[in-house]
Amino acid sequence: MKVAGFGFKRDVTVAALREALIAAGGADGLAAVATVSDKADGDALTRLAGELGLPIRAIPADVLTGIATPTQSGRINEAFGTGSVAEAAALAAAGRDARLVSTRAVSTDRTATAAIAEGDGE
Repeated sequence: MKVAGFGFKRDVTVAALREALIAAGGADGLAAVATVSDKADGDALTRLAGELGLPIRAIPADVLTGIATPTQSGRINEAFGTGSVAEAAALAAAGRDARLVSTRAVSTDRTATAAIAEGDGE
């Protein structure tokens, strides 16, 4: 199962999410998109998922805590206990034995990040 994980600011646009996703490798083969639970119903993410015809996997913040990510942000680590919400959400949603196929990519306006992981979906 291939999943795109997203981290984003509350005022993110669909265009910024799309740009980050394209920079991370694009939507081909994706089975779902994922982010931290408290942002999973965000308007821009909901619209992007609808355009792509993909479900949104909401990952509880406590599940993200402790997931090792190659990208490290001190601010994100302090807030979520992981270096990258996008990478950690992708890994958590992709299931057991998940691995990143694309590390975090950032939109030009810096409001969105995306990463892609593959796993067994379990």
